[in-house]
Amino acid sequence: MSTHDILHRLSATLASRRNADPEKSYTAKLFSEGPDSILKKIGEECAELIMAGKEGKRLKVVWESTDVIYHVLVLLAFYGLSIEDVSQEMRRREGISGIDEKAARSNK
Repeated sequence: MSTHDILHRLSATLASRRNADPEKSYTAKLFSEGPDSILKKIGEECAELIMAGKEGKRLKVVWESTDVIYHVLVLLAFYGLSIEDVSQEMRRREGISGIDEKAARSNK
């Protein structure tokens, strides 16, 4: 099973929770609370990832990274997007200097 498969399955599962019962699904609860709640959770998880990185505890970095990725996927699903949208953008950027790519975005 590849990382690609796992992320695509999770993305599809999250999208399917859009209309689920918030009492029975954490993801549905996040959806029902709206983008501010999802964004707050992403911020909290990013702060925890930063702290884990500062501590240098590899397993904790993995755990917190997983939480960040999950909540970012929830935000994507909230807006009708999926990991495939991110994958397409990553493919577009492949081979382009980060400096050049960022400059191109700021010119739009």
